[in-house]
Amino acid sequence: MSKTSASRTVFVLVACAGILAAGVVSMLTLVSMRQPPAQAEIKERAMRVVVQAAKIEDVPVLITGYGQVRARDVVTVAPEVTGKVAKIHPRLEVGELIPAGEVLFEIDPRDYAARHDNAEATAKQLEVTVERLKKEFGIDKERFQTWSRSRDLAKSEFDRVSQLLAKDQVGTQSGLDQSERAYNQAKDQADQLAQQIDLYPLRIQEAESSLASARAMHQMAQANLDRTVVRAPFDARVKEVKLEAGAYAMQGMQALTLANDTILEISVPLDSREARDWLYFEDAAAIDNPDKAWFSRLKQTPCEIYWTEGEGEDKWTGTLNRVEQFDQQTRTLTVVIQVKGADALSVGDKRLPMVEGMFCKVSIPGRIAKSVVRIPAESLAFDRDAQGFRTLYLAKPGDSNELRLTAVKVKEVYQRGELAYIGEGLKDGDLIVTTHLVNPLDNSLLDTENAEGAEIGS
Repeated sequence: MSKTSASRTVFVLVACAGILAAGVVSMLTLVSMRQPPAQAEIKERAMRVVVQAAKIEDVPVLITGYGQVRARDVVTVAPEVTGKVAKIHPRLEVGELIPAGEVLFEIDPRDYAARHDNAEATAKQLEVTVERLKKEFGIDKERFQTWSRSRDLAKSEFDRVSQLLAKDQVGTQSGLDQSERAYNQAKDQADQLAQQIDLYPLRIQEAESSLASARAMHQMAQANLDRTVVRAPFDARVKEVKLEAGAYAMQGMQALTLANDTILEISVPLDSREARDWLYFEDAAAIDNPDKAWFSRLKQTPCEIYWTEGEGEDKWTGTLNRVEQFDQQTRTLTVVIQVKGADALSVGDKRLPMVEGMFCKVSIPGRIAKSVVRIPAESLAFDRDAQGFRTLYLAKPGDSNELRLTAVKVKEVYQRGELAYIGEGLKDGDLIVTTHLVNPLDNSLLDTENAEGAEIGS
C-alpha cells in the first residue's frame, strides 16, 4: 500500500468515528430533553337511579277480583196443568218488568171448574151420608133399649107360662108355644138391632173415609183450578218466553224464565292463599253449626264494585256475603258479593245501573298488613327462591360514604296493582332503589335522587 492510500483510509475512519460521535451526542441531548407524558385520572362512572326511604307501616289490604253480575233468584215457570192458553199478560216480552201478583198467563179453566164442582158435590153428598148414619145410630140405640125391654118381658112371660103349665097344670101347650114364639121374636129383633148397632161405627168410619177422599179430590180439583192462573211470584224481569196465546200448553213444559233483580250477586274467584291470609272469617265456635265441614261465615264487609267498561265512573257498593266454592285444581276460593237492587240503580245522567251480565271488578277490604314497606312492584326482581324471597336493591354508604348498590332478599306479603308490600328484609329508613334494574353489578357507584326528584347524594 502506498503512503497516499494509507492516509486516505485513516481520514475515512476518523470521519466516520466523528459522525458516530456526533450522533451519539445528539441522541443523548434529545433523551435528556424528553418530558414524561401526563397521567390521565380514571374516574368511576356513577349509575343514575331513583330511591325512596323505607317506611314501615300498617296497611289495610284490598283484595281484588273479577266476576259477572247475575240475579240471585232466577226461576223457570212451567204450567202445572195441561190445556189451551186462554190469555197471556199484555207485556209478556223479554226485558219487560211485571209486578208481583199480576197474571202471567191463564189455562182454559172450564174442564177444571167442572171437575171442581163435581168433587164439591160428591163431598157434600158424603157429608150428608155421614150425618144421616150418625143420627140413625142414635135412633137405633134408643130402639135397642125398647127391644131389649120387650125381649126381657117376653122372656119373663114365657118363663111364667112354662112354670104354671109344668107345676100347676095351669094353661095349655098352645099358650106356652105362643109365649115362646113371642119371646123368640123379641129376642131375634133385639139381636138383629144389636148387630146393626155394632156395625154402625164401621159404616160411619167407612163413610168418613169416603168423605175424606172426596174432600181431598175436591181440594185437588180446587188446586188444579187455581193452577190455571199463573201469577208473577215476585217483581219479575222476563228473561225468556216460550208461550203464545191459543197454544196448547203441556204440564211441566218450560214456558217462561223470570229473574228477580231486587238482589244481585257476583261470584268472584280469589287466590286461596290470598283469601286465607286476608279475608275475615268468623270464629267457627260462633256459627250456628260448628260441626259442619265448611267455611265459617265471612264478615259482612262493604265492597266497592266497578264496571270494567265504565272507565271508573260506574261504581256501586255491595256486601261480602259467603263462600260459594273451593276449587283445588285452580287453587281458587269463590266468594259471593251481594248488591241490593236499590244500590244498583244509576246515579246521575252518565251512569248505567248495575244489571245482570256486566263484568265487574270488585275490591274487598281485608285484614291489616302489619309492619310492611310499600314499594313499586317493578323494583323487585322477577325470580323467587324456594322460600319465596325476591331480590331488591338498596343504596348503602360505601367506604368513602358514597352510595353504592347492594342486593338484599325480601319477602313480599301482598301486591295490589303497581305496589308491592314487603314484610321481611327491610328496615325503617333503608334507601330502596325503585328504578327497575336488570342484572346490575353489585357495589356499583350510585347517583341517586329520591322519588320526589330532589338530589340526595352521589
